[in-house]
Amino acid sequence: MSVVSRSVAGSVVAGSVRIPGRYRTPIPRTLLVVAVLVVAAVASLVFGSYQMSPEQVFRLIFQGEGTEIERQLVLNQRLPRMLAALVVGAALGLSGAIFQSVSRNALGSPDIIGFTVGSATGALSVVLIGPLAATGVGMGMGAILGGFVTAAVVMLLAGLGGGATMGQKMVLIGIAVSAMLSSVNDYLITRGDLEKAEAAKTWQHGSLNAISWGQMEVQSVILVIAIPLILMLTRRLRTLELGDDLAAGLGLPVRRSVNLLVAAAVLLVAIAISVAGPIGFLALIAPQLARRFWRTPGTAMWHSALMGAAILVLADFVAARALAPFQIPVGLVTGAIGGLYMLWLLNRQRH
Repeated sequence: MSVVSRSVAGSVVAGSVRIPGRYRTPIPRTLLVVAVLVVAAVASLVFGSYQMSPEQVFRLIFQGEGTEIERQLVLNQRLPRMLAALVVGAALGLSGAIFQSVSRNALGSPDIIGFTVGSATGALSVVLIGPLAATGVGMGMGAILGGFVTAAVVMLLAGLGGGATMGQKMVLIGIAVSAMLSSVNDYLITRGDLEKAEAAKTWQHGSLNAISWGQMEVQSVILVIAIPLILMLTRRLRTLELGDDLAAGLGLPVRRSVNLLVAAAVLLVAIAISVAGPIGFLALIAPQLARRFWRTPGTAMWHSALMGAAILVLADFVAARALAPFQIPVGLVTGAIGGLYMLWLLNRQRH
């Protein structure tokens, strides 16, 4: 009997099929990632051109004690930036896990298959040529519309014809769509005035610099509500990982489930982009690191969200402090991390 057959046979208990994936998460590993996240978050609030002690920050946030300068720095600059990195990182990590599972491809992340670029196209259209250019809600609407249109095109083209599997075609078609939309984005930037074009070019790299409550309040609330709801789809995603035929045999509507999961992931990506811009590589590496770190047998859903949040909070701390007083877009830091990860992965596979 093959390994796959034994695995499926071992899932059959008393005439029923037990969905794999019930395993014990190593608590120390989870605590380690949470500890890194907490340390990076506290460091983001404490360190900077105006340094404060953790005790001062605690009293300022929870008791309201502090000077006007400290209130402005911590409550209106550092705190919204740290919280934005937290929720955006979690959203991108979770969306990457969903896309990689649905496409059954480690390269099936939203920034590879074009959904991130499509959301950026929608947001840039609003910023540079739309009537709602000054509002964060307008950017969010544009990003969501652009993301869903791109997803619909890629999914439609991937479902046509034969040959490669749908997951492989999603990646190939997504790369082509991403290249075309990148050209559209560059063209949109040339259409805007100089001030808007410079801001849009920085935003394209993914940036949390100068973020404020008004720029991320609505989107962050949506993400805080959406992420736990989407995590409830974990069982459905794990059933799909058994294969379309077996999942259908278990009574799961395969096509409807795939469309629901893709829609949920696109929503996460679009809202995250409307807050921080298209942050590259995070959705690609967070699910892979989470799966290897926790050694999960299937897609690591909440693990990927936690890993994405930790990586982005840490990366944003580096982006804000590495070249102080100058601040670089956080997307450049995640791009460097992603490049190092890809080199490590290639070297490991070669050996």
